[in-house]
Amino acid sequence: MSTRRTSLFPALAGLLLLAGLGACSLAAGSDAATLPDPTVDAAPQQGDQVAVLAGGCFWGLQSVFEHVKGVKKVWAGYSGGDASTAQYERVSDGDTGHAESVKVLYDPAKVSYGQLLKVYFSVATDPTQLNRQGPDVGTQYRSVIFYGNDDQKRVATAYIDQLKAAHAFAAPIVTQVVPLKAFYVAEAYHQDYAEHHPDEPYIMFNDAPKVVHLKQQFPALYRPTEQVVMVDLH
Repeated sequence: MSTRRTSLFPALAGLLLLAGLGACSLAAGSDAATLPDPTVDAAPQQGDQVAVLAGGCFWGLQSVFEHVKGVKKVWAGYSGGDASTAQYERVSDGDTGHAESVKVLYDPAKVSYGQLLKVYFSVATDPTQLNRQGPDVGTQYRSVIFYGNDDQKRVATAYIDQLKAAHAFAAPIVTQVVPLKAFYVAEAYHQDYAEHHPDEPYIMFNDAPKVVHLKQQFPALYRPTEQVVMVDLH
């Protein structure tokens, strides 16, 4: 079963919201306590690095990470499938292997890979939801960390083990940790979608609260909108 985001269909979105199906898709337990810092983090690195993450609608993921200090650019896109099916309408069918993802370009001297994962698990996604995220259902909304090297795999695996040992979530963590094969940038209208459409019901109920929780839980890492680096698609 899969579903396209309801914000693309305003009438249906309104019905879902009235029915209570558009509730905020926040990480389980994120209101109760801040997650622990990773005890294992990436080795010191020179130059900009890339993290690729998936966990629900890429509009919300992009919006969250564009507000993190040390992040230079964020692209919304697709990962996990082939180039031939990396288009929104095909990915929305739920049978391409792709997950809606974000590619995060960051300065490791300002924010570490482990810190990005802490943000990811704390406010960007609910890692206990299997093949869905809030009102969005389908494998394209699954929770995935696409690691680009052995160091990222080591940090991601260790942090998930740490969260499990700490019983940070009431339900099992289902986030996958898989090698990154390729990232395909999504269509132009998906880039910075939450910023350009702040009044859409989907954004208001599902994505905007994630940024609010980022500011509340990570005041030292939070960056206001006016400082966000604009995405360059070229």
